[in-house]
Amino acid sequence: MLGLKREKPPMLTAAEGLHAWAVAHARAGALYAEMGAPDTVEGRFELLTLHVLLVMDRLKSGGAPAAVLRQQLFDVYLSDLDGAMREMGVGDLAMGKRMRKLGEAFYGRAKAFDLALEALPERAPLNALIARTALAGEPAKTAETLSCYVIDCRFRLAALPDAGLLGGVVDTWEEPRDD
Repeated sequence: MLGLKREKPPMLTAAEGLHAWAVAHARAGALYAEMGAPDTVEGRFELLTLHVLLVMDRLKSGGAPAAVLRQQLFDVYLSDLDGAMREMGVGDLAMGKRMRKLGEAFYGRAKAFDLALEALPERAPLNALIARTALAGEPAKTAETLSCYVIDCRFRLAALPDAGLLGGVVDTWEEPRDD
């Protein structure tokens, strides 16, 4: 207001960095061209949600600061979805209902994702979840390639240092291919 610019809280900046990573990886062309994800609004929502859930899964072991960062990441994710829906023409009157549905979808997927990860190395639950969500109902056997990708992402995220993640940095990861 008086020309003073407030700095963003560090956790918000970190969450924005992690969200940017999730967005970049969810947009990788190989997920659509090679792994069968539908290149639709719903397909992109599912892949963004999947990548955000992967980051949130990684942050589970980080203690109290990671819990705060997980909430910040969720808030940034919802804010991004809100902005995207507004760009697609969703009006203010419908926004609350749509956001509530997206929040419910996120929490449902998060619970199913946690259960699928707990079942590893058994891949059938993860394959079924990916087939149902990211692959828009394809048979579970077609989900194997994307399941392998998810497991690889989870492994790579686990190898990243806590300090970097808490700072919103995922710079040791190869950037996604955009074919």
